[in-house]
Amino acid sequence: MFRHNLQIKSRLAWLGLLGAAAVLLAAPTNRTEAAAIRTGFNANTLPGNDDGSAGPVGIGFNINFYGNNQNSLFVNNNGNVTFGNSLSDFTPFGLSGALPGGITGIIAPFFGDVDTRLGEVTKYGGGTVGGHAAFGVTWDGVGVGYYFEHLDKLNKFQVLLIDRSDIAAGDFDIEFNYDQIQWETGDASGGSGGLGGASAHAGFSNGSGLPGTNFELAGSGVNGAFLDSGPAGTSLIHNSLNSGVDGRYDFAVRNGVPQTAVPVPPTAVLACIGALGCLGGRLRRRKVAVCA
Repeated sequence: MFRHNLQIKSRLAWLGLLGAAAVLLAAPTNRTEAAAIRTGFNANTLPGNDDGSAGPVGIGFNINFYGNNQNSLFVNNNGNVTFGNSLSDFTPFGLSGALPGGITGIIAPFFGDVDTRLGEVTKYGGGTVGGHAAFGVTWDGVGVGYYFEHLDKLNKFQVLLIDRSDIAAGDFDIEFNYDQIQWETGDASGGSGGLGGASAHAGFSNGSGLPGTNFELAGSGVNGAFLDSGPAGTSLIHNSLNSGVDGRYDFAVRNGVPQTAVPVPPTAVLACIGALGCLGGRLRRRKVAVCA
């Protein structure tokens, strides 16, 4: 009878914790939804084009990116900015290897085949974030289309470089912002209807191909991963990094080195999952365990 009652209590405890997890997952958090893109940063326009660039464009302050001091960059229509030279490549490639054509660095919020010959165009310019000077490029408005002149699916995203010379000379922050990602591939990259083929990459690199000099967001190059309808762990608008805003990914670059980490679920959900795992361990081992 005692063992039977213990089993009933254990099952009830499981059910209670599962119910608590469901409540935590469903309950509102202090995260901000679908408003990641910052206003401004639109003083200049890159005219509608396919695979075009602008630059070199002055950033407005100096940055130290993997040991290279930069004060200007190229704004590339295909979802990235580069140092040293422009990038016209439309089929996205991984950022862990050497970069082509004398490019000494790339920062890519969404490296894919953007086509702005119809609809919205790419805009860029200076502004401020939290009282700090900043430079931004925005693929915004109602969203930009994909090659070949398709507007049936639209993406809204942005990259910001934020001056943090208040900490040390050359220090800055990289910020990726996403409000909508409906397509991942252009027609010339094996895609159909904006999907499949060689999908977009997001991240940054100094172009050397050496270990520790590049980073990509999880889901880069994976079909469906970045889309609004994609998996919970990689959909760009439903996750964040070092930010309380869904769709915002912040990277502090200190002494030339970007600080990177992997996004994790909300703390409360992790705590509940940990409690479930700890209880499971007690039931399996039939002895007391302590949950931290």
